[in-house]
Amino acid sequence: MPSQPHHHGHALASILGPAFVAAVAYMDPGNVAANITSGARYGYLLVWVLVLANLMSVLIQYQSAKLGIVTGKSLPRILGERMSDAGRYMFFMQAEVIAIATDLAEVIGGAIALRLLFGLPLFWGGCVIGVISTVLLWFQGGRTHRVFEKIVIAMLLVITVGFITGLFVDPPNGSDVLTGLVPRFRGTDSVLMASSILGATVMPHAIYLHSTLVNDHYAPGEEKPDTKQLLRGSKIDVVWALALAGTVNLALLVLAANSLYGMKGTDTIEGAQHAIEMALGPAVGTIFSIGLLASSLSSTSVGTYAGSEIMRGLLHIHAPMWACRVVTLVPALVVLWFSSNPTYALVIAQVVLSIGIPFAIIPLMRYTHDRDLMGEYRDGTIKHVVFLLVVALIIALNVVLVYLTMTGQN
Repeated sequence: MPSQPHHHGHALASILGPAFVAAVAYMDPGNVAANITSGARYGYLLVWVLVLANLMSVLIQYQSAKLGIVTGKSLPRILGERMSDAGRYMFFMQAEVIAIATDLAEVIGGAIALRLLFGLPLFWGGCVIGVISTVLLWFQGGRTHRVFEKIVIAMLLVITVGFITGLFVDPPNGSDVLTGLVPRFRGTDSVLMASSILGATVMPHAIYLHSTLVNDHYAPGEEKPDTKQLLRGSKIDVVWALALAGTVNLALLVLAANSLYGMKGTDTIEGAQHAIEMALGPAVGTIFSIGLLASSLSSTSVGTYAGSEIMRGLLHIHAPMWACRVVTLVPALVVLWFSSNPTYALVIAQVVLSIGIPFAIIPLMRYTHDRDLMGEYRDGTIKHVVFLLVVALIIALNVVLVYLTMTGQN
């Protein structure tokens, strides 16, 4: 039987999609909290951190996709095959903490959005987010996976409009934005903020998941392009998706630096939304809230999907998606019930994610340089060295964060 490389349209078009699902992780409510807090508190000081983190994320996400395409396996599955039983369970425990921190940010953000839009109490808003995100997950997997991708991409467009509208109402000064590209800090708290931005931008669960997405993109038995075509298409997919995510994140930080700098109460999402309404009008504030809601719904669905794949790969347990949803949802609901400042909990969650990044990227770096695993697609020396530098930079930032925080230096 002749092959059908154009089974569902142009070969490139058939490849695009997985990176946009992974990119949702880069535009979740944690990003909103980290970027708005940074811009409102420090102006353009940490623009360089955001730009650098986004450039690193392009490399990291492509490497994850490459690993999945070449091996046909996810990063968690390869880890599960190569680690001892004790190692697998220990690794899963830290990954589950990361999954809980991820969902904490996403559910809190959605609950805040529902309160801003409809006056719904935070706890019940979190319950609504949990229910709707579970319904979205019904489309994940098998022949409906493309539907899941299309829903997520549609939400990405809503997020983009919601978060960049304010820039058109009050455009920033380009030269002021460029001053933020000079690397520098301003005391311990700015390092904490930088770590929060990094944790919100380079997301551990997106690294684990992308290696699965490139294979789940095709239904069982569906014709695939060859490996070289898949890798070429994946590069384009990653660059487009992360360029969109980077633009949205930069827009959030610049919006806060330009329109909210120095305003009181902007260190919470609700306070930032009210400040946006005061500075730019109620219509922009409402559009922002809608973007926040879309961000929460899409990112929490993708986060649960990632948690399920991590459990399957490391523990070889095929748990129902609803069970994975409950495990990560309950801690978020507890925080919503008891916390007086959920946005602060959201920012701290991003710091936890930042600490979890090395656990994902160090194995990824090793495996993509493994000749037995990757064959002719093994990373060359130059790319491997660049990857090493990225890993070293991320670890160094976390070491500095811990040291400055523990010693109380300003």
